[in-house]
Amino acid sequence: MSAPLFLVENLPAGSSFTLDGPEGHHAATVQRLRVGEALILADGRGGTARGEVTSVGRGSVELMMLSWAEEPAADPRLVVVQGIAKGDRGELAVQAMTETGVDEILPWAASRSVAQWRGDRGVKARDKWAATAREAAKQARRSWLPQVAGDPDCSTKQVTARIAGAAAAYVLHEEAADRLTAVPLPDSGEIVLVVGPEGGISDAELTAFQEAGAVAVRLGEAVLRTSTAGVAALAVLSTRLGRW
Repeated sequence: MSAPLFLVENLPAGSSFTLDGPEGHHAATVQRLRVGEALILADGRGGTARGEVTSVGRGSVELMMLSWAEEPAADPRLVVVQGIAKGDRGELAVQAMTETGVDEILPWAASRSVAQWRGDRGVKARDKWAATAREAAKQARRSWLPQVAGDPDCSTKQVTARIAGAAAAYVLHEEAADRLTAVPLPDSGEIVLVVGPEGGISDAELTAFQEAGAVAVRLGEAVLRTSTAGVAALAVLSTRLGRW
C-alpha cells in the first residue's frame, strides 16, 4: 500500500518536522501511524516531501524528512463547469472528479439547477465542495489540490466568458453528434468541460456556449447522471491526453 498523504501549508525545509493540527491528529489517531512508517507531505501546489515517523504523540507525529519533489502543473489544464445539483450529487461529482484528475471545478448556477446557492448558504455549499476536493486529493495522493472557484457560484455569462478564453471547450449533451473520443484536443492551454444539472442544459445556454466557441459532444448512447457524466468525460480526456 502506498504511503498516506497529508496536506500542509508549506513543506518543511529541514531534516525534521512535527506534523500537528488536524493533519497530525489524523496521522496519529485515525491512521494510527507507527514509528518507521512512511508518509508524504504535500503543499497542494505540486510540492511533495517524503518522511519517516520517528515518534508519535497525542495528535501529532515527529518526522525525519527524506526527500523532496516538485510536480509541474498539468498542461493542458482540465476545468469542469459543474451544474449545481441537489442533495449530495454535487459532492459525489466533486469527489470522483478530483480522484480522476480535474484541475479546477466551477459550480454553475444553471437555469435548470434545482438547488440554488444564495448568500451564506451558497458560501457554505461552495466551501463544502472545496473540503470534499481536499479529502479526495489526499485519498488519491495528488500533489496538486484542485481549485473550487466561484463567488460562490458562476453565472451562465461568467461561464461563457471562461469558454471564450479557453484553448478548447466541450459541452456534454445527449443530442450532440460529435463524440468526445474523437474531437480534436489542444496541445496546451485550458480545456473547459461543461456538465449540466439534473434537468440538463437549456437551448439558450447551449447556444450561448457554442457562440463562445464550445463544441457539443456526447460520450455514448446512455444518458449519464450529473454526478457521473463529468467523471466519465475526464476519464476519456485523461486517456487521450496521456495522463493515464
